[in-house]
Amino acid sequence: MIGGGLLGLEAAHGLTLRGMNVTVLHIMPTLMERQLDEAAAWLLKSALEGRGQTVLTGADTAEIYGEGKVEGVRLKDGRDIPASLVVMAVGIRPSVALAREAGLDVGRGIKVDDHMVTSDADVLAVGECVEHDGNVYGLVAPLWDMCRSLADGLTDRHSGYKGSVTSTKLKVAGLDVFSAGDFSGGEGCEDIVLRDASRGVYKRVVVKDDKVVGAVLYGDTADGGWYFDLLRKQEDVADIRDLLIFGQAFASGGGALDPKAAVAALSDHAEICGCNGVSKGQVVACIEQGACSLDAVRAGCKASASCGSCTGLVENLMAVVLGDDVQSGPKTMCKCTSFGHDDVRREIVAQDMRSIPEVMQKLHWSTPDGCSSCRPALNYYLLCALPGDYVDDQRSRFVNERMHANIQKDGTYSVVPRMWGGLTNPRELRAIADVVEKFNAPMVKVTGGQRLDIFGIKKEDLPAVWADLNAAGMVSGHAYGKSLRTVKTCVGSEWCRFGTQDSTGLGVKIERMTWGSWMPHKFKIAASGCPRNCAEATIKDFGVVCVDSGYELHVGGNGGIHVRVTDLLCKVTTEQEAMDYCAAFIQLYREEARYLERTAPWIERVGVDYVKQRIVEDGAGREALRCRFLYSQSFSQDDPWAERADGAHGELHQHIAEVRPMEMVG
Repeated sequence: MIGGGLLGLEAAHGLTLRGMNVTVLHIMPTLMERQLDEAAAWLLKSALEGRGQTVLTGADTAEIYGEGKVEGVRLKDGRDIPASLVVMAVGIRPSVALAREAGLDVGRGIKVDDHMVTSDADVLAVGECVEHDGNVYGLVAPLWDMCRSLADGLTDRHSGYKGSVTSTKLKVAGLDVFSAGDFSGGEGCEDIVLRDASRGVYKRVVVKDDKVVGAVLYGDTADGGWYFDLLRKQEDVADIRDLLIFGQAFASGGGALDPKAAVAALSDHAEICGCNGVSKGQVVACIEQGACSLDAVRAGCKASASCGSCTGLVENLMAVVLGDDVQSGPKTMCKCTSFGHDDVRREIVAQDMRSIPEVMQKLHWSTPDGCSSCRPALNYYLLCALPGDYVDDQRSRFVNERMHANIQKDGTYSVVPRMWGGLTNPRELRAIADVVEKFNAPMVKVTGGQRLDIFGIKKEDLPAVWADLNAAGMVSGHAYGKSLRTVKTCVGSEWCRFGTQDSTGLGVKIERMTWGSWMPHKFKIAASGCPRNCAEATIKDFGVVCVDSGYELHVGGNGGIHVRVTDLLCKVTTEQEAMDYCAAFIQLYREEARYLERTAPWIERVGVDYVKQRIVEDGAGREALRCRFLYSQSFSQDDPWAERADGAHGELHQHIAEVRPMEMVG
């Protein structure tokens, strides 16, 4: 690794974690010389060497040598460092080629005035590419200052950019460092130093004329924002001179540790989040506008949304402003937004949003592409709201749904073909047996939902497996999906001496009606032929218990970690009524439950009386729900591999190749 700055050290750390023997070459006498003094840099070097890296400072590279491939690096002092990989992180410079070609005034960067206007009044510029008053900044915080000044200029305000007093708060290979101001020392400067070798903590505050002019922190950077605030405001620190090095909590409390008092004493202009340039005043305003949880603050003003090193400060601010009301606000969908699931669903319908990018744009997502939590949810909400119009975004699905199979811990997949109501026949059994032999599947298991699960299928074999199963008329059991999994049945009145109704036949009809429908979470159905309940209908999302006079319909069961027995929804007299109520209940759940919310917690949240009112008491509403469900089912896909199984294997292999191991978290 050539370069001992932040990016070089981060890359070296990453390579070390992957088992490589890493040597860092840095031309200067100390690491990160722009951010750290000699003592802090020595501590950093020692910590990195303790993690297995070799760090050579004062190392001036002469050449990278090798025949056909890199073999090593030769230094100007004659030393050879063997290497099979060389990475360079040797600094950045403003990209000004376009500006120069356009005839703009360019120095070290694109020259701008106090309102970020270039030499052409119609062209404005901000960021690392610009030069203001002879200075070029390579940090994020000045960018926000520039943007505010640019906005002031566009709106005819008088305030302009006067340059940024910068601080650097970084996490280098997991180690916290902070620096601000002038820590080089000089005439009239006084150093206040704290060293705690056992904790790996080093603090140095430089004071001149009773004012802080510089600070370097290593290992414990919690007080960096406070020192920076004192430096920027040029406050007199004579009264707290003896406590200054111990941090704000001691200094503000007169020697007693009080973190809340410390953060309360910060000025509104004190920087809380250096990554995103967020001040204390902005965080407090965000909290006072309703952000009652850490995720809501992150979504609202971005404080603590990047590296997370300021999380403690944000939490203390929330405690100061809200007291016991912290975390009492509604849970947001994820860190990308301040909206909850219900709000997002409502706005999608109200504003007729039709794509994931449109939702993120109109609802002011803080990240351009969302995350692994919100993208699957948005994909489902749009799919549910716009049946037939919205095109399912496969990139926003978890790996199991993209592969139409369940990934196992060894990286292979299990395949579950659908057996309607648990019934099968010789042709299907032969097809399964042939697939098991042909692809050397090590295990076939009868599942709890009365299906056969074929384990140990390689990813590249999935298209061919489904081609063979499709040829026998079998389709996916969706055992991987946020969808209908199975309809479990007992043999019912056709065979059992206790059976009161044809539970098997009803189960098959319900499964054929409901399969392929996407839902907030997995959904299980069962039909038992009598109150003995052999199909365990009373711990399913929707259960039918056949009785002499008809059918008892049960909802909201769960047989998982937290077992929940169903609530009785109602009793009906015909098979068709049972199917109609089932369709209406599923659609109500699809339209109103939050993504990844099973029916059990959904019913506990909204109340079973609400569900009864919508499904049982409101006949017209029930019929409307049933019709919407059947309409959406008219657009549900056939077997997920079917379109690709008849010769289009090239496209399919490309599809499965795009699924990367890091996406297996789903």
